[in-house]
Amino acid sequence: MCRSIKTLRPPVLAEEATEDEIRAAALQYVRKVSGFRAPAAHNREVFERAVEAVADATAELLDGLEIRGGAGARRAS
Repeated sequence: MCRSIKTLRPPVLAEEATEDEIRAAALQYVRKVSGFRAPAAHNREVFERAVEAVADATAELLDGLEIRGGAGARRAS
């Protein structure tokens, strides 16, 4: 997939992922899937909605993960 997307859960990431890290990963994913680094003006709205949807799904995933050994990836909402 995209090499610039990093793992955002403990223990790979020492701290809980920040909103900025989640959004950056979502942006990289949408860029990869769409094939656009920056969308044209007529595609900007749908591009940004996709980034937000992926970021929301990522945050939900990280909130729900249970990491073996008792270290959860729970984030404060």
